[in-house]
This record gives sequence, C-alpha cells and structure tokens, in this order.
Amino acid sequence: QVQLVESGGGLVQPGGSLRLSCAASGLTFSVYDMSWYRQSPGKQRELVATITRGGSTNYADSVKGRFTISRDNAKSAVYLQMNSLKPEDTAVYYCNANNGNPHWGQGTQVTVSS
Repeated sequence: QVQLVESGGGLVQPGGSLRLSCAASGLTFSVYDMSWYRQSPGKQRELVATITRGGSTNYADSVKGRFTISRDNAKSAVYLQMNSLKPEDTAVYYCNANNGNPHWGQGTQVTVSS
C-alpha cells in the first residue's frame, strides 16, 4: 500500500511563509521523482515544483525565487518551503511520487488572505 500524507497547510497573510511536508510510505522513496502540484477552484491542477531522485529541481515560473522543494530520503519525505506568499497561491497542494507509476496524496489546503 502506497501512502502519501501532506501536512503543513493553513491560513497565512500575503507575504507570509509556510512549509508543506509530505510523508511517504509503501514505496522505495529514493528512486522516485517527487513533485508538488496545486489546484484552485475553477482551475486545472498544475505542477508547482519537482525534485528528482538525483536531487535536480524544477519550478513553475509563477513560484521561482519564492518556493523551494527539498527531500529527505532517510525520512521518506519531501518538503515545499513557500515564502512571499500571494493570494494567487491559494490552492489545495498535492504531493506526487512518480517513477513511471504516479501516486497522489490527499492534499492540504493553503489559503493566502488578509
């Protein structure tokens, strides 16, 4: 049984920060590429950031310079540090593990509002 559990979401003011965590189990974590996606009401789910099994990172243009993805293979966890948050960052954030076969978490709500 593969399980991805996100945590760390919440309500923050514009300009604030949050760190999301995703704990993985039931898979050989170190061989998976890990990503964060997000989905807002009325919008398609979009890729936010990826960190490969080798540690290479990629970011959506909308979050470059503000978000940082990292992983801890010893803990089978991936993180998303989100700084300088904007209202348009409001979404449900999903953890994804992919090595040809994708797996999804249940999501965690991030709301950026004054």
